[in-house]
Amino acid sequence: MNWKNTEDRYGALSIGMHWLTLLLLVAVYACIELREFYPRGSDLREGLKTWHFMLGLGVFALVFVRLAIRLGSGPRPPIRPAPPVWQERLAALMHLALYAFLIVMPLLGWLVLSAAGKPVPFFGLHLPALVGADKAFADSLEDIHGTIGTVGYYLVGLHAAAALVHHYVNRDNTLLRMLPRRGGQRP
Repeated sequence: MNWKNTEDRYGALSIGMHWLTLLLLVAVYACIELREFYPRGSDLREGLKTWHFMLGLGVFALVFVRLAIRLGSGPRPPIRPAPPVWQERLAALMHLALYAFLIVMPLLGWLVLSAAGKPVPFFGLHLPALVGADKAFADSLEDIHGTIGTVGYYLVGLHAAAALVHHYVNRDNTLLRMLPRRGGQRP
């Protein structure tokens, strides 16, 4: 098992962090969507919101670990056959947008809770407020957070769709570079 990137695939740490990030994002979105099924003020609804906050902040912490791993894992394995330059540029923009999303969304959530004067829970800890209480500011930030959250569905969906197009239409190794090994064999 290679921890660093090789000539034909990402390292185990990069692969693990990629899929862990996806699982956390699914959980973050699931918590905020499922809360709508329960009455306002109910324990379950409040619990789902708390988990949404904590998992979102977990994504925030994880993205910096991912960036450190990305910088320390060596060069990215090349796509074979090489895509056109426009696709490489579009992929770079998509990755930049995804990383920005992974940083901005949890930070906005933290700011929303801070401006609303609410505690910022993080697995038994209470993180400090980033700004003073201001209801109008909290409402504005919450609107922005919700809008970018909707954009996030599209970013993740486009990212997944692009990987599938690369695999099934372009027939290159884009997806294979990021899949975990199965049964000790290459995918």
